[in-house]
Amino acid sequence: MALNLGVHVSEQATAVSTPVKADVSVPFVVGAAPAHAAATPAKANVPVLCTSWDEAVAKLGFSYDWKSYPLCEFMYAHFQLYGCQPVIFCNVLDGSKSGMADSAAGDGQEAVPVSDHQAVLPFAALADTIQVSTEAGFSTVLERDSDYSVFYDEGGTACLVELLESGEHYDESQLYIKYSAVKPDGVEQADIVEGLGVIDACMSTVGLIPDLICVPGWSQDSVVAAVMATKAAGINGLFRAKALIDFDCGADGVREYSELPAAKSQGNLVDENQILCWPMVRLGDYIFHMSTHLAGLMAQVDTGNGGVPYESPSNKNFQMDGCCLEDGTEVSLTFEQTNLIAGYGIVTALNFMSMGWTARNNYTACYPGNTDVKDQFIPVSRMFDFVANTLIRTFWSKLDKPMNLRLLDNIQDTCNIWLNGLVSQEYLLGARVELIASENPVTSLLAGIISFHIYLTPPVPAQEIHFTMEFDVDALTSALNLAS
Repeated sequence: MALNLGVHVSEQATAVSTPVKADVSVPFVVGAAPAHAAATPAKANVPVLCTSWDEAVAKLGFSYDWKSYPLCEFMYAHFQLYGCQPVIFCNVLDGSKSGMADSAAGDGQEAVPVSDHQAVLPFAALADTIQVSTEAGFSTVLERDSDYSVFYDEGGTACLVELLESGEHYDESQLYIKYSAVKPDGVEQADIVEGLGVIDACMSTVGLIPDLICVPGWSQDSVVAAVMATKAAGINGLFRAKALIDFDCGADGVREYSELPAAKSQGNLVDENQILCWPMVRLGDYIFHMSTHLAGLMAQVDTGNGGVPYESPSNKNFQMDGCCLEDGTEVSLTFEQTNLIAGYGIVTALNFMSMGWTARNNYTACYPGNTDVKDQFIPVSRMFDFVANTLIRTFWSKLDKPMNLRLLDNIQDTCNIWLNGLVSQEYLLGARVELIASENPVTSLLAGIISFHIYLTPPVPAQEIHFTMEFDVDALTSALNLAS
């Protein structure tokens, strides 16, 4: 037998694992985008990760017609106004799907005047379907990139067919054009619900788990709101998130704050994973859904706290200059009225105390029906989500390992070290992990099930501060040298 002479070194796995911190303030946004106008268009109904404004525009296109393309509203607010990233988008506008595209020329062709060597088509026109001729009968068809080029203007208002100087038809005054166009109004409730289902593919396709779910322009739909809450309770059946939901601010929606309790009850908006918003937000000539701004504000606050969601977005500044309804009607709220709205468990906005426009409310939608502290407060509930998501990601690699003392010690020590770090930074007021015998009966252990009990105390928001004032008579008599 050969000898094994010399000095030998081996390694053993570290007794404590490195926590895999959960992703925080990563929105998953579902809706329509003008991807047909994008430089490198992303496929419909797949998660699209964007980390900058330029990347979002390149993959999804951009238009200021936010009613038709609500994903553009979100990308403008999140990247331009709040300077936050990343965002995961899901564009449900599939131009190849029945009902979302049609022949826009009616009888098959349009006579389009040419000005400055350009013919202007609707922004919805699909560049790859455009056919151009100088004759009504299309006996001669011009060649793209030889006779003409096609591009979309930056504001998302038009598709331009530009005659090329190198072509034979540069000086034409009229063109006959055939084309198909996307139909943003063809997006239906079922398409949005299908898009929400795509959230389960985020981990495998983009490597991130979102913790905010937004559907601007559709979240006021009771079915969509219910599906959002269901997904928020268990992405991939595991990870937790919060659904940001708007009340309908249209002609048939909530137009007065006094209508909110009935609308909340009727829509069954009482889930601890829902955060409700009313009314809409205005900045200059632009009107946004408040949920869009709340997602940006939450990301901004979390980023300032090292990516830990322990602080409420309430009393932090929105990028806005007024509240309004969908038609632009101004909504003016007093301090007392915003107190009432917050008491309904609804986020609103307030311009008060020379602080500018701020978010107002610390409660999730479950309040006031559910007053469990871990459910009712936005930051407390989000901290429970954050800890849960981090535990899942950290210890997933421990699944199916032998259940022995080394495994149990590794899990318990890793948890306690990480939680103690959160306590030392005051993200938690206290936290500990225990392995309790009564929670681990022999039948469970024989089935390969081990249960740890985690106690944690996120700080609750200081939403009321009281001072008691009393006239000090002793100070009066002392000042007048009248003390006995």
